[in-house]
Amino acid sequence: MIFRQLFEPETRTFTYLLADEETRAAILIDPVVEEVDRYVSLLEEMELELRYTLETHVHADHVTGGAALRSRLGSRTVVHADGGARCADLPVRDGDTLFVGNLAVDVIATPGHTNGDVSYLVGDRVFTGDALFIDGCGRTDFQEGDAGRRFDSVTGKLFTLPDATRVYPRHDYRGNTESTIGQERQTNARFAGRTRDEFIEVMANLNLSHPKRMARSVPANLRCGNEQGTATAERLHAVADDAMIGMHGVPELSPANALPHLDVLRIIDVREPYELTDELGHIHDAENVPLATVPHTAADWDRDEALLVVCRSGGRSARATAWFRAAGFTRVYNLAGGMLHWNLARHPVRRAA
Repeated sequence: MIFRQLFEPETRTFTYLLADEETRAAILIDPVVEEVDRYVSLLEEMELELRYTLETHVHADHVTGGAALRSRLGSRTVVHADGGARCADLPVRDGDTLFVGNLAVDVIATPGHTNGDVSYLVGDRVFTGDALFIDGCGRTDFQEGDAGRRFDSVTGKLFTLPDATRVYPRHDYRGNTESTIGQERQTNARFAGRTRDEFIEVMANLNLSHPKRMARSVPANLRCGNEQGTATAERLHAVADDAMIGMHGVPELSPANALPHLDVLRIIDVREPYELTDELGHIHDAENVPLATVPHTAADWDRDEALLVVCRSGGRSARATAWFRAAGFTRVYNLAGGMLHWNLARHPVRRAA
């Protein structure tokens, strides 16, 4: 087996190139979009054919290179079926096996950082994403994070692998490059000697700031790294397909359905200005148009522009959505449950003034 461990220093992200020596078929695990030229050059130099890009989860700290590599090399994207990335060419689940030439890639679901976390086992190597770091693990405080599930995933699945299994995480911040399951079971500071309840308490008190690129990365990665900002007809149809008529009688998008489409939706927050800096915060790039000012402010707006209307719980934004529809706007959606549900889903917010 051909193996290369690659490193992107700004986000401290490892990407892994694996290939079958006989067929020259290759995969990249967790590629980073800024490194795509490097990957292409390396593949050409080694005379390898990239078959798949594999994501360990929907990343919040960098944009995947999956879409760019698919466009340039024709590779297929692999994401867990519960990850929310409907763009995936191959959605996988726990227990699936992906064959790449003579290589067998076993899928191990390891949720806890997100619902769609997976680790990939290839021979005596396991690629653990954010599920297990060297002497640590990924955080569990956003993106459907669940510390209890993380503990169960690591101790009940990864730690049952043979001790000699080599561990390759997605990040390292201390200069480490690999470990083993035996070493992590015995010495990992997050897991070794801790009960499930103790682990949950530790994870609840990390008090980490959110990744700087989260507002950009999550929506892009739900589209497999496609950051195209132009609202094409196809993408607008996808937004409409995800909408439903809500309890207020207007088209609505749930937080989960809205998140992948943020780059083609103009976000209109109809709360009062002081509310945008409270504990709920506001969505990145949201425009503040208080409800009472909507008819005057939006009078001259493009009626075909796609709008997502937001408030605290969905009531005021539903009234604004009804006004937009009556005024002839053809693509306007209420955010179901407002910022309350957006925060419950642990989607990215801004709380700065």
